[in-house]
Amino acid sequence: MTHRVHQWLGDSRGHWEGDALVVETTNFNERASFEGASKDMHLVERWTRVADDRIDYRFTVNDPATWTKPWSAAIAWTRSGPIYEYACHEDNYGMYGILSDARADEQKAPLSKK
Repeated sequence: MTHRVHQWLGDSRGHWEGDALVVETTNFNERASFEGASKDMHLVERWTRVADDRIDYRFTVNDPATWTKPWSAAIAWTRSGPIYEYACHEDNYGMYGILSDARADEQKAPLSKK
């Protein structure tokens, strides 16, 4: 079936394989960008709880228009505090403002005596 409307980040469908939640995403918009992949990229993500405080996250990217073979990566998520988005913040202009404001607040604060 040919899709006429492509979602910006594709169409995702999830299912369970044993203890792993598997999400497959296809039908990307041609303007979406992931490491130079084309709109025909096929992304498979797997989340598996391996302990009370740990999740194993793995993904595989398949896009013959961009790479000669599929490639994969894995990230171990642990519960050691808040979970943040795993993303690159280079050239995130909002981050410059947030950090510069925090540094200004730190300089205004009185020094504590030891």
